[in-house]
Amino acid sequence: MIYLGCFLLLCGLTHVMASYPIWWSLAVGHQYSSLGTQPILCGSIPGLVPKQLRFCRNYVEIMPSVAEGVKIGIQECQHQFRGRRWNCTTVTDNLAIFGPVLDKATRESAFVHAIASAGVAFAVTRACAEGSATICGCDTRHKGPPGEGWKWGGCSEDVEFGSMVSREFADARENRPDARSAMNRQNNEAGRMSLNDNMFLKCKCHGLSGSCEVKTCWWSQPDFRVIGDYMKDKYDSASEMVVEKHKESRGWVETLRPKYNYFKPPTERDLVYYESSPNFCDPNPETGSFGTRDRICNLTSHGIDGCDLLCCGRGHNTRTEKRKEKCNCIFHWCCYVSCQECVRVYDVHTCK
Repeated sequence: MIYLGCFLLLCGLTHVMASYPIWWSLAVGHQYSSLGTQPILCGSIPGLVPKQLRFCRNYVEIMPSVAEGVKIGIQECQHQFRGRRWNCTTVTDNLAIFGPVLDKATRESAFVHAIASAGVAFAVTRACAEGSATICGCDTRHKGPPGEGWKWGGCSEDVEFGSMVSREFADARENRPDARSAMNRQNNEAGRMSLNDNMFLKCKCHGLSGSCEVKTCWWSQPDFRVIGDYMKDKYDSASEMVVEKHKESRGWVETLRPKYNYFKPPTERDLVYYESSPNFCDPNPETGSFGTRDRICNLTSHGIDGCDLLCCGRGHNTRTEKRKEKCNCIFHWCCYVSCQECVRVYDVHTCK
């Protein structure tokens, strides 16, 4: 019985590793909470392929930023999908932190890969600019001539280095000649390119009494919410592909081509997928769907977060909630604010 249990565990682990990166589990649970107090043991990170293991051991000081990047990617996914039937829920009792949801090559898989890869690049880039790692720093390569009334200064964030780390680490396992690896590589790179596309010039004024006689400027990453909004638009316009097989010298190779010729083909900045998503209306352990029962819905919305669509036509329940809130706040000179506490009644609508 013990051997059978070990065999089933090994089979399950092999299936998970073939589906998507279980090293993402580094960003949740006790492993993540101990990052600031204990050194990372690369050999204890589940699911690393040999190239990732070597990278981890060679650049262990930036591994906390890699984990932080996956963490902010997951949080952004949960924000962007908060009103949808699948809301990017993670599970704590499984190395596959999204359960079986990402086993299929769906839009959801495309988005999660892209936002996680973007998160890794973002977090590593930010850590380098803040001086948290000794192997990287500010970007001094892409400056060019300054504009009128300002000069280069500060610390331009080196997004190329962050993207390189994300590419070397996140893409290390995507070297198989199959369609899923091709899809993951495309979506990972689209996520990283979103950082380049949204870099902006950030400036600080200098002069007497805060006058802007001289400005120093540097390249900065935007708030990660900007990246999330950008990638959510890419999710909505993702390109459906079909799988083609070709015989090459190394054997059979799977590639992707657009399913519909009358749509513009995807660029390197676009997300791609080739399998349909489940409807996520009902619980299904095979697809990883938790269903939408008891989810809060928006009665006045006609969108996917509205009670009609989110509840999949099953209807909704309504209850009232009393909430204590601050009200009638007054500013007193100088300098504090006093507020009263009011009880307000709200209607809460949940799916049947």
